[in-house]
Amino acid sequence: MHQRFVHIVAVHLALALAPAGGARGQVFELPQRLPPVVADSSSGFATFAGAAEALVLDGAPSVETLHDPATLAATIDPQCAGQYPAGWTPGAIVPPASFSPQEWSVHWLPDGLIYRSYLAGVKEPRFGAVFLHEQNRGWFFESTLGGRVGLVRYGDTRTVRPEGWQLDLEGAANPRLDLGSNWDLESADFRIGLPLTYGWGPLQFKLALYHTSSHAGDEFLLANPSFVRINYSRDAIVLGASAYPTEDWRVYGEGGFAFSSDGGSEPLEFQFGVDYSPMWSTRWGGAPFLAVNGHLREEVDFGGQVVAQAGWQWRGSFNEHLFRVGVQYFNGKSSQFEFFRRTDQYVGIGVWYDY
Repeated sequence: MHQRFVHIVAVHLALALAPAGGARGQVFELPQRLPPVVADSSSGFATFAGAAEALVLDGAPSVETLHDPATLAATIDPQCAGQYPAGWTPGAIVPPASFSPQEWSVHWLPDGLIYRSYLAGVKEPRFGAVFLHEQNRGWFFESTLGGRVGLVRYGDTRTVRPEGWQLDLEGAANPRLDLGSNWDLESADFRIGLPLTYGWGPLQFKLALYHTSSHAGDEFLLANPSFVRINYSRDAIVLGASAYPTEDWRVYGEGGFAFSSDGGSEPLEFQFGVDYSPMWSTRWGGAPFLAVNGHLREEVDFGGQVVAQAGWQWRGSFNEHLFRVGVQYFNGKSSQFEFFRRTDQYVGIGVWYDY
């Protein structure tokens, strides 16, 4: 009886809060611990997606996600049929034509990002910190202090996987401290950019301008008077694309051309990789993640570095804010561009926050 009551209350709340029509893949925002209702015109039927502690379904108390319309018909109480959005019936296959896309409009300072930072991209804007051990030089602390925010969007209002056009502002500082030398600042890189992004369904695209520069730390220069600093900098245009083959997997690639460069920087660079980051890791237990990134640069004869990360993640309840803890492996040319010809190999433990 208790399970029946919880089931009826949860389903009534979910359906009462869902709008009368849904865009393809639209997630209707519901109270925490209730499963988002997803209208999916590609599959042609309505499903629940995500885990929900409050939802106990008859005959399937441990079900986390329902995708099969027959299962949906067998588990959702028929008494709730009258509260479905227009055109929905429990378990019935809904013709895709019954779902119309959300009307696009202009939104200033929107919530959510269309083109998100690459998880294992060490120069991507976010908040992060890594304690790392370089095989030849000992322990270092490297942080990323920055982020990416939306300025204006012409598109829908979703905060999770939004669609439309969006202009963002990004920036970050990447200082590295030498723990073996009294936490001296070895170097710091700085980046600022203006990405124009577009997303529709599982595809996202980016056209961006960015400036980056690298600077040796004062303490490092004092401790190494014979070191000749360089004025590494580049102003570049970048074209990138990413796709979600499934809701949890992402593949991406981008190419950049520097129209102005100094300090040994040369025009071309390429970046590519894959992220595994479960979409519905909103419960306290979180979920695992895995990411691999490669970055090739012309100034090192199209060598570069490979970065791999693995660990545990937690997502925001009604947004794509992402907090991760894990291990990071780096092998290749230094990501501190003041030393871009140097080869680094390290393993580290890190935390990262994308908002």
